[in-house]
This record gives sequence, structure tokens and C-alpha cells, in this order.
Amino acid sequence: MVGILTLHLHFPGCASLKEKRGRLKPLLARLHRQFNLSVAELDLQDKWQETIISCGMVGNDKVHLEQSLQAVVRWVESNWLDMQLMDEKIELI
Repeated sequence: MVGILTLHLHFPGCASLKEKRGRLKPLLARLHRQFNLSVAELDLQDKWQETIISCGMVGNDKVHLEQSLQAVVRWVESNWLDMQLMDEKIELI
């Protein structure tokens, strides 16, 4: 089973793509390291203050996958205070 978490993030105050990448890159690395999942920026690469990232996780238990991805959402909201979580979506395939 595969779990996919999609996050729509807003970076208030970003004045360039370079600044956005500087704020986004540490988040992606930390998510990968902290939760052992694959993560990538999927959309809105050309917007200065917004991005859509997706996290993927593989497992054999649907409940565990959903709980793990919900933990990622809670962690982002409580630990990454320089951005706002605008939307989230969890899919289990």
C-alpha cells in the first residue's frame, strides 16, 4: 500500500524564487530525515510565495500509513512556523 500526502504551502514575505527555495529546501530535507519518506516539490515552482509538495510512504497497514501521514501534517504545522499550511490531502492506494 502507498500513502501520498499533498501539502499546499504559503511562504509569506518571500520576495524571490531563490528565497522560497532557501526556505523550502531545509523543510524537504528534514521531512525526509525525520519521517523516512520521499518528498518533492510538485507544483507552483514559479510562484514566489506558494508551493505544493508531496510526500510518499509505503507500508502494509492502511491505518499506520494514515496515522503516520497525519503526524507529518501536525509536525509541519507546529515546527515550521515561517510558512502556512493552506491545504492538505492524504491518499491511500
